[in-house]
Amino acid sequence: MVKAVFPGSFDPPTFGHLNIVERASGIFEELFVVVAVNRQKNSLFTPEERLDFFRQLIAPYSNVSVHLCDTLIVDFARKNGCKVLVRGVRSVPDFSYEFEVSILNKSLDPGIETFFMPTDPKYFVLRSSAIKELASFDGNLSSMVPPIVAKALKAKFPPSSGLPEAERLRT
Repeated sequence: MVKAVFPGSFDPPTFGHLNIVERASGIFEELFVVVAVNRQKNSLFTPEERLDFFRQLIAPYSNVSVHLCDTLIVDFARKNGCKVLVRGVRSVPDFSYEFEVSILNKSLDPGIETFFMPTDPKYFVLRSSAIKELASFDGNLSSMVPPIVAKALKAKFPPSSGLPEAERLRT
């Protein structure tokens, strides 16, 4: 039985992320979606909000679970008996970055492999930062994120301001 980990910040979860979940869940016996808690990133959604999104979004997949992780991903994988890290890539710069991370992870645990999955072409341009910017201008997100995520983004970016609530309070 091969178990895999699909880690990411998922801020916010997109249809591209769900495409990787769907495809990887058909390859691996068990897939752990891991919402990484990155202390160096300024996330729009809390780790708990992102975890809740994924709990709802993975409901159709019986072999997929979602977890929070604030440790090295190889430590999470080792602890859960996972031998594979799944990484979605959209472009050459994505691959270059992910390749470097895979080499680092391999040095931390030689028993864990990284599988790169190219993004489905229809999700090629989905970047979380672009989605958040579009949401800040009240743009149409229906082809980019699931409805529960679109609703949450609209709540973070009321049409009147173009700024997240926390930013509006600071100005």
